Amino acid sequence: MRRPRSLKWSLVLRIALLQCAMLTLIIAGIVGVLLATGLIPHDYEDGSMDVLADAVARDVGGRLVLRETSDLTKLRSRVADLWFIIRDKQGQRLQEGTVPATFQPFAALLDNISDARIDHAIGESAPPEAKIRWTDTAAGNVQIMTGTKGGLSLLRLLGQAPQFFLQGILPLAGLMALATLFATPWVVRGALSGLGHAATEAARIDIDKRGVQLPLKDVPVEVTPLVRAVNAALARLDAGYEKHKRFLTDAAHELRTPVAILNTRLASLPATPERARLLQDAARLSTLTGQLLDLQRLDRQAAAFETIDLVAIARGVIVDIAPLAFAAGYEMAFEPEEDTVAAIGDRTSIERAVTNLVQNAIEHGGRAGKITLRVTRPATIEVRDEGAGVPLAERERVFEPFYRLRPLDHGAGLGLNLVQEIMQLHGGRVEILDGNPTGACFSLTFRAS
Repeated sequence: MRRPRSLKWSLVLRIALLQCAMLTLIIAGIVGVLLATGLIPHDYEDGSMDVLADAVARDVGGRLVLRETSDLTKLRSRVADLWFIIRDKQGQRLQEGTVPATFQPFAALLDNISDARIDHAIGESAPPEAKIRWTDTAAGNVQIMTGTKGGLSLLRLLGQAPQFFLQGILPLAGLMALATLFATPWVVRGALSGLGHAATEAARIDIDKRGVQLPLKDVPVEVTPLVRAVNAALARLDAGYEKHKRFLTDAAHELRTPVAILNTRLASLPATPERARLLQDAARLSTLTGQLLDLQRLDRQAAAFETIDLVAIARGVIVDIAPLAFAAGYEMAFEPEEDTVAAIGDRTSIERAVTNLVQNAIEHGGRAGKITLRVTRPATIEVRDEGAGVPLAERERVFEPFYRLRPLDHGAGLGLNLVQEIMQLHGGRVEILDGNPTGACFSLTFRAS
């Protein structure tokens, strides 16, 4: 799977490349403007000197020769009275043209001159009439004396561009890239701080916390449409969830009356095995209706919790359900760790949760063995059976609404989901542990008082 691209490093790379390109274009533009305005003279004083330095070489015998380069050909055609003297330290000499009479005394003194700018006028002129200079060439270090009528070669100027780029632009671009490397993350972090707040709020979205909207404060304009779209989607989900809840509530209320009428009519029938089975089915239907209404009541519960006694609640559930457990073939055990174990919550909801767990144990405990109800500190209720237990792979799914561990089981699969809803409402948790020695153990942990 391809890793997502980093916005920070994408910006660093693109900004660095843009800076390098802009520096190159700016410097090239400045040079072009200087050439066009004459601030860099086309007839600069080293024009002839450069062409001759490029053309000088040595033959197989080691003697100085002058290659007929294209630049030298152009120089000859441009300067009709071209003259020069080229000599090395061993005394070899190349000469062409007539040295002007004014400069002939300097030609005789070349052994005593290193570099010189020679002109008729008094004072410094640009360019001078002639120049003398020792320079490095393909033939080695040679001395050249020539006039200054040659022009600035654009190709020569362009030929210096790579060196200029490496020595001038690249170090400067590197420094700017380093500055970008350290500055860009800080800039991006500040620019996207609002988006970070929105992401934090998005991570807190939960089905039990409806009406949540992502904040738009400090979110960049470019990302605002996405945040608005997410908020609109959340609003639509909230509306759909409310419709779903309203439907379940209405359906449960509508079912209560016909179920009550059905129970009344069944109770008036003669006592037969068929009547007993029908009464059992009607009881399951009544339980399902009650569970649906309990879910809706929990969803809208706004009453403040109070301090309650978990031992008293568990004892009351044992008293109510023990006859059903005995009739199904179980033994019942009640093991409080203390006489009183206080917790924070709603008494009716907790009674429903514990009742559902005991009924679940009666349904799935194998109709043999013992069902144990324990209350321990700081605020925990455990319901244990000695049945087949709950497989590890199924311990998360059994809390899903309408999910049944065995499809042919009786019930609608809402009991454990209701228990989980109650524990979430109380800020506690429900866990499935292994029984001792067999079976399942459902543990309810509350906030201690």
